[in-house]
Amino acid sequence: MQIRKLLPYIGQGLLVGLAGGAIAVLLLWGRSGPQQAKVEFVEAPHAPMAQAQGAAPASYAPAVKRAAPSVVNIHTSKTVTRANHPLLDDPAFRRFFGDALPPQQSQQTSLGSGVIVSASGYIITNNHVIDGADEIDVGLQDGRHASARLVGTDPETDIAILKTDLGTLTPMVLGHSDLLQVGDVVLAIGDPFGVGQTVTQGIISATGRSELGLSTFENFIQTDAAINPGNSGGALVNAGGELIGINTAIFSRSGGSEGIGFAIPVNLAKDVMTQLIKSGQVTRSWLGIEIQELTPPLAESFGVPPGKGVVVARILRDGPADKAGLETGDIITEVAGAAVTTLRDTLQKIASQAPGKKIELKVLRSGKSKTLTATVTQRPKPEPQQQDSSRP
Repeated sequence: MQIRKLLPYIGQGLLVGLAGGAIAVLLLWGRSGPQQAKVEFVEAPHAPMAQAQGAAPASYAPAVKRAAPSVVNIHTSKTVTRANHPLLDDPAFRRFFGDALPPQQSQQTSLGSGVIVSASGYIITNNHVIDGADEIDVGLQDGRHASARLVGTDPETDIAILKTDLGTLTPMVLGHSDLLQVGDVVLAIGDPFGVGQTVTQGIISATGRSELGLSTFENFIQTDAAINPGNSGGALVNAGGELIGINTAIFSRSGGSEGIGFAIPVNLAKDVMTQLIKSGQVTRSWLGIEIQELTPPLAESFGVPPGKGVVVARILRDGPADKAGLETGDIITEVAGAAVTTLRDTLQKIASQAPGKKIELKVLRSGKSKTLTATVTQRPKPEPQQQDSSRP
């Protein structure tokens, strides 16, 4: 009798359960459409190394053992075509050689390094390491070699992503470059001069280095760890063997290491490589303006305190800034609600907005504050740059 009384409630429970199951199936079904490439990184806890590691170790062998298997050597080759010698344009010489001499061709090879960032075979390196390459060969620490294909490049940060099919690989643990302090111990791992994988040790000399003329978006880590030709694209790791930067350039009068090297912070690289893996390109926004720092002399001429913002030096006709009413000589003090004081801050704040988004710009014009609304558009691709001798 009691069971009969419970039957209506049992039926209701079954109906609720079936309905819930149906909803779950529909939700899962809705998520099972075409998917982009997965980006699976291994990240370290967000804590400073000094706090995580305690006292300095007597040896950095454990850090090297942890990181080195994820660093690869990169060998590239490309066919270079050179025009014939100008003397062959002389009619006297053409009598002997004719008009059908083909341009001269030669194979050009280069060396670099890279870092495995995903177990599925994604590798991060510098754009200048693989720029224009016809063939890319990757060598692992365990002696294996394989060809790699180019997934995508971002010349504006000098980052490129490769993909190789060597089965399950060991990705490097990604650290947090925002926690770096001047004086932190770092290790540079790469293939300098093609001698084989090499580790050098130093400290963080400075952070936030910019305006070096190396790339559009600059926020470099400076280190005195020896970086030489062939180290480009290799790893800069902390004392725990976590990736905190991608070695990319040196300041040198001799062409070799002089104790001033630069690396792309991993926090910047992470965002770029995520976009490259997902879509093969990096999307940024712009306003179509050229800006410059508000130096003390400029600030005095404008009658404003120094460091108050950045000065608009040039505006692209019919660009987003022009349509928004921005004028040459305006001092931009805020972008999308955030105060800006340097070129780097302003450029990165604008670039990080989604194309098509409307943002507010606060400016000073003739001493008066104004608020303008601009619709940012996708940043055009940069012009190809020539190889810089400061690139190792």
